[in-house]
Amino acid sequence: MFDDFTTTDIATSGAVIRTVHGGAGPPLLLLHGNPLTHVMWHKVAPALAEKFTVIATDLRGYGDSSKPVGGGDHSDYSFRAMAQDQVEVMAALGHERFQVAGHDRGGRVAHRMALDHPERVARLAVLDIIPTYQLLSHVTKGWAEESYHWFFMAQPFDFPEHFLGLDLAYYIRRKLDKKGVGLGPFTADAMAEYVRCCTPENIHAVCEDYRATLGVDFEMDGADLAAGRRIACPLLVIWGENSHVGRHLDPRGTWTAWADDITFKPFPSGHYPAEQDPDLTLAAFFAFFDAGRIAAAV
Repeated sequence: MFDDFTTTDIATSGAVIRTVHGGAGPPLLLLHGNPLTHVMWHKVAPALAEKFTVIATDLRGYGDSSKPVGGGDHSDYSFRAMAQDQVEVMAALGHERFQVAGHDRGGRVAHRMALDHPERVARLAVLDIIPTYQLLSHVTKGWAEESYHWFFMAQPFDFPEHFLGLDLAYYIRRKLDKKGVGLGPFTADAMAEYVRCCTPENIHAVCEDYRATLGVDFEMDGADLAAGRRIACPLLVIWGENSHVGRHLDPRGTWTAWADDITFKPFPSGHYPAEQDPDLTLAAFFAFFDAGRIAAAV
């Protein structure tokens, strides 16, 4: 699926990150969501590589990246730690300033990256999320019904790990089978990769990811919001009208608390627009991301 890309493992200060990269032009970092891997970008990455140097990674704990043992306050799986991994990966590849697109958990990592490293992020796109702090502060009944895993996977070790580990193949397929969409967006090759990468170690990492979200991530975001910290770069917000975000949340109203320069783009899709609607995703990316020189940070 990434035949013309180079695959490498890059050691950061906290993990080893599986990375594929290829193409030519300004650097564009692609970050996947849960329960996926960098493979989620396989329908759009080759076309993007015609105008950009595309870098797609597996977040720590996912895919073929390393999976540190969690514990403590779970900060090893905070969005801050994951963002630091990605900044170090980009630096190792020679990219000090770059553009970023993140879906789901990857979007939350990218949001944190834009706050912690504004000098690095030139443009940011988030796919099918609203900000973590607003989401957890205003939980709706409909969203909670469709997003049960947030609160189940955040339960103390090893309660969720035990039950999810009883049938990993069933779990991953059921998790991807979204309401009103089904498994149609996923190719057989992509699904095989998602099943392969759903291991006990991955499940533990994902649980640590959600434990961090309800703890240290929520606290960091709340402190930043109270301090008035904002995303300095242009922001593209994409969501699926037939996703849990489109049905139950307010992307327009919530993202304005974090940024001024925002482009809103609803899609007639579900939660996985890069796989369900790759043509729309490409059109939105080509219209938003700068294929010329990446300007230096102000």
